[in-house]
Formats: sequence, C-alpha cells, structure tokens
Amino acid sequence: LDQLIYIPLPDEGSRSNILKAVLRKSPVASDVDLVYLARVTQGFSGADLTEICQRAAKLAIRESIEKEIEREKAIAAAGGDAAMTDDEDLVPEITRMHFEESMKHARRSVSDNDIRKYEMFSQTLQQSRGFGSAFKFPDAADGGATTAAGGPAFGAGAADDDEDLYN
Repeated sequence: LDQLIYIPLPDEGSRSNILKAVLRKSPVASDVDLVYLARVTQGFSGADLTEICQRAAKLAIRESIEKEIEREKAIAAAGGDAAMTDDEDLVPEITRMHFEESMKHARRSVSDNDIRKYEMFSQTLQQSRGFGSAFKFPDAADGGATTAAGGPAFGAGAADDDEDLYN
C-alpha cells in the first residue's frame, strides 16, 4: 500500500458530473446552468465544487428561515392565527442567486504552481517505474526459468542447495 498515485483535477465533464452528484438530492431551480458552472470552475477540485454547492444550499436554507420568521412576525402583527397559515416553503429550491453569492466566496484549493509540481511528480513516477518494456519471460525452448541476468530463477536449483532456509 505504499503507492503514490497522481489524480489530476477534474476536467469540465467531470466537474459537471461532480456538481450533479453533489446536488442530486437538493432542489435546484431549473434556470441554474450546471454546465456553465462547470465551465467557469476550471482548476477547482471536487472538494472545492462541493463547497460551492454546500454554501449555496446553506444560503437557500438561511433565506427560507428568514422569510419564515418574517411571515410569522407579520401574522402576529396582524393578530392572525399562525395555525391557519399553510406550511409552504418560501424558498423551495436553490436558485441562481444562491450560486452567484456562493461563487463570490469560492476558492481553488490547488494553485497553478501546485498543479505544475504534481504533474512533474507524475512524470517522474512514470519514468522510474519497474522494468518498463525491457521485461520478457524466456521462451520454453531456452531451457526454462532464468533471470534477466541469466542466472537461475528463484527456486531453480533449490534442491541442490545445502543451506536451504526451511530444512
């Protein structure tokens, strides 16, 4: 499990899918263009996109609570009975305005400099991996198991070895 894996930032299609996945259980207004939001969030990570969506949802909830309080105050001031009002949600979905406000606070967690470092690191890992294309099993006609250096492979000739580890 000691492997380092470079996972690049999501491309536009992936960002769009991330936004849809994060918002799948949230009521989003039909005029919110998630494809456009994915396009303008170049360089944002999945966590950054999730933060944008969560902030927009919290803004919608906050607005709904404020409107509910205002409605209750208006009913109380009019001397009406609060039990007679319907339980309609005054902010039933996350709107463009919520996303626009959320984007004012949006930030990228990975800088361009960090991306360059990670990409260089990825290239270094690719170049230093294993045998590359030089590894090849010997043909059966060559007499069987030998190492790349020409010596016997692991286990070959072990019966002749007096210093067997297990006997």
